[in-house]
Amino acid sequence: MPQTYLDPKTALEHLKSYSRSDGLSVSELMDSKVQGGLTYNDFLLLPGKIDFPASDVVTESRITRNVVLKTPFISSPMDTVTESEMAIAMALLGGLGVIHHNQSPEAQAAMVRAVKRHENGFISDPVVLSPTHIVEDVLDIKARLGFCGIPITDNGAVGGKLVGIVTARDIQFRDPSTPLSEVMTTDLVTAQQGITLSEANDILRDSKKGKLPIVNSSGQFISLLARSDLLKNQSYPLASKNPQSKQLYAAAAVGTRPSDRDRLTLLVEAGLDIVVLDSSQGNSIYQIEMVQWIKATYPKLEVIAGNVVTREQAASLIAAGADGLRVGMGSGSICITQEVMAVGRPQATAVYAVSEFSNKFGVPVIADGGIGNVGHIVKAIALGAGAVMMGGLLAGTEEAPGEYFYHEGKRVKAYRGMGSLEAMEQGQAAKSSNQKSSKYPAPKKASTVENAATSRYFSESSAVKVAQGVSGDVQDKGSVKAFLPYLYVGVQHSLQDVGVRSIAAFQKGVQEGAVRFELRTASAQIEGGVHGLNSYTKRLFA
Repeated sequence: MPQTYLDPKTALEHLKSYSRSDGLSVSELMDSKVQGGLTYNDFLLLPGKIDFPASDVVTESRITRNVVLKTPFISSPMDTVTESEMAIAMALLGGLGVIHHNQSPEAQAAMVRAVKRHENGFISDPVVLSPTHIVEDVLDIKARLGFCGIPITDNGAVGGKLVGIVTARDIQFRDPSTPLSEVMTTDLVTAQQGITLSEANDILRDSKKGKLPIVNSSGQFISLLARSDLLKNQSYPLASKNPQSKQLYAAAAVGTRPSDRDRLTLLVEAGLDIVVLDSSQGNSIYQIEMVQWIKATYPKLEVIAGNVVTREQAASLIAAGADGLRVGMGSGSICITQEVMAVGRPQATAVYAVSEFSNKFGVPVIADGGIGNVGHIVKAIALGAGAVMMGGLLAGTEEAPGEYFYHEGKRVKAYRGMGSLEAMEQGQAAKSSNQKSSKYPAPKKASTVENAATSRYFSESSAVKVAQGVSGDVQDKGSVKAFLPYLYVGVQHSLQDVGVRSIAAFQKGVQEGAVRFELRTASAQIEGGVHGLNSYTKRLFA
């Protein structure tokens, strides 16, 4: 008997007759009473309908109450991942780098200052010299701060009468003892106070000068605009900037000990925008009191607290005033907290539980740990994270601290957990250096470093150090300036496959049940990976 089929043209209408959609809603997926704790590898997203190009996908996302990034990428405050070079690169590419605190407060503040000075709108606090300073002073500034285009005023300060400017060409082949009055350029192109940034950029572009001093009606120097920043605006359209100052966002980690309050003072003076309280277990009286002190002392400073993995932990920090939460305990590739301490939570479950609660209070979460590829990033965002924090995925890039070496024929860099014995020993050995006295600018004071690694695990008073991390190495990944764009485009393509045009629409679709999920068995995970080949080469991007 011949089979009778429905009219193909009615397929979409017939679909509506089904009582349920394919796959699971996020609440069904994350029902821990049935499934247990899940990792990112335990589930997949089901595809949607594509009716737009991947390049249209907007990856803008909120990471604190008041800070929005163009891309949801944050580098971890680890001493083998994030110092000033990584922080600058991350910010230029639309993310954020959190500078580690396993170093002296002065060194960390210098890194924050380097980030803030890298790209600006109007520079309101530029380095200024007087005509009586000498070429050696300019060379000192270039060695420490990386630039030598310096305005010259009669009193060597902002607010003095502008008399000239010194550039790299002015000091070439000059005796270091030569007074700046003999080498400075006095034929200046300036702009009047009150000019808009757009108008000032037009003058700078047309003048072909490297710097544009801004003066008031009396000829007093007020601020500065740099051509290099104009070029960076064109090269890095996604750059993470403070809307008011137009400077790159600077973030740094601190602990919760009394000495960290002095450390934070130096960081704020250097221009810090976001502080990350660095602790493996954030639900402590130490961190609650630290959050409250920071919000009372520096109300405009954004505070990311954590780490947490439960709603109960999150509630304590939200009530204390946290602007964002860092989620994860024992899920990092070099972390052994779950193994050694028997405490923690599978990362996918942790991100969902905390974000589902904290987002009700307008407090975003950052998924910290367990990120090994683009798919993990997308899954973390699907579960409610505003961004992901990456350690191992960015370690091994050119911008990560450390030197390359060869191990078993591969070019690698060292990578270690902040709970490793090596990191603890590094922190104990670190002392603030006696830096050369200078007023362009100099550290305000020196102090002994409290070990960031041990304070993160509340173990600095312990006679025996119990490691919660390991040391290893990771293969060379090239420059983060090539790797992060790969992650960015990868996220765009993933959201296109799901059928959503933005992270905001993606998370709304998850909440409303329009975006569906599927659990993966162990055999499904094998099927979804590379298999059945004698050998293969895995190239992620070109």
